[in-house]
Amino acid sequence: MNWCKKNGLLALVLSSMLVLALVVAGCGGGSKPAEPAKKDAPPVKWVANSVWPPNNHQSVGLVEFAKRVKDATKGKVEMTVQVGGALGYKGPELLKVVRDGLVPVSDMLTSGVAGDEPLFNVVTLPFLIQSFDEGKILSDIARPHFEKVVEQKWGQKLLYVSPWPAAGVWSKKEIKSLADMKGLKTRTYDKNGGLVMQAVGGTPYPLPFSEVYSSLATGLIDSVLTSTPTAVDAKFWEVLKFYAPVNVTMATDIVTVNLKEFNKLDKDTQAALVKLGKDMEAEMWKKVAQLDKDQEAISNKNGIKTVAPSKEFLNELSVVTKGIREDWLKTAPPEAKTIIDEFNKKVGRK
Repeated sequence: MNWCKKNGLLALVLSSMLVLALVVAGCGGGSKPAEPAKKDAPPVKWVANSVWPPNNHQSVGLVEFAKRVKDATKGKVEMTVQVGGALGYKGPELLKVVRDGLVPVSDMLTSGVAGDEPLFNVVTLPFLIQSFDEGKILSDIARPHFEKVVEQKWGQKLLYVSPWPAAGVWSKKEIKSLADMKGLKTRTYDKNGGLVMQAVGGTPYPLPFSEVYSSLATGLIDSVLTSTPTAVDAKFWEVLKFYAPVNVTMATDIVTVNLKEFNKLDKDTQAALVKLGKDMEAEMWKKVAQLDKDQEAISNKNGIKTVAPSKEFLNELSVVTKGIREDWLKTAPPEAKTIIDEFNKKVGRK
């Protein structure tokens, strides 16, 4: 075989081997193994904080909210609730705690953190509201302002607002008018309560709650400003006779999540949490309205007489404490006046 033929044959063999190699490669031979399919991302796990005892309605509500989060977010977010202050954080510091990411989610008393955010005091101004329903109206008007300040100033997303029953006057004597409040020696729990008692001609006693029962029994005080659940817990029927549901003030809690943590979620999951929060808020307002009635009924059954205030009495209380609200507004954030003006217009008061 001459040189040309040999080279032609060699070229043919090499060409055939190349074609074969290409065919094998095309069928996957010699390639890297296929990468395994990516598994679903693990759920985001948040710890939620509450300073309230396990049986308190705020703790119960937060636990229920946490249970619903998993379903609402299709398993993308899971929440575990620590109640009773188990994480060691105190109420007044909770805005900073969530802002700094020390805990991603927390329930907090709005007036309790008002030292850091004064706007929150607007919902607990004395005798601004005259009923539970008016408390809901005030909260709804304040909510968008709370949302804005919480997000822009404190780096948090507001999930829901939950009320407390309004505070009334529990006393040894029947209270039906402003004149009946003159001379009362009343246990108060905050600065506004003290100002109220001074405005009506009474004497405020800022006693620790642990001393209230003994102080009533010994006659050091003859009345208490508080809500129905507290009255039941303290068994006021053993030392008091009357309850005037005058709605001195009505506190609220807010539940927030650290904004950085919230923003890590996809848009659908964020929307699901926002919707769940609004649903929970509506449910908590209904439950607390019923809780208030149930606790009052327990007190009545045990001997406390409810003395429903007249519209005239409530108006008297509002007028005599007007200076307290006006003084607060002098140094309050500008949004506070907007909220109060809108509320008064809504309920038909000046």
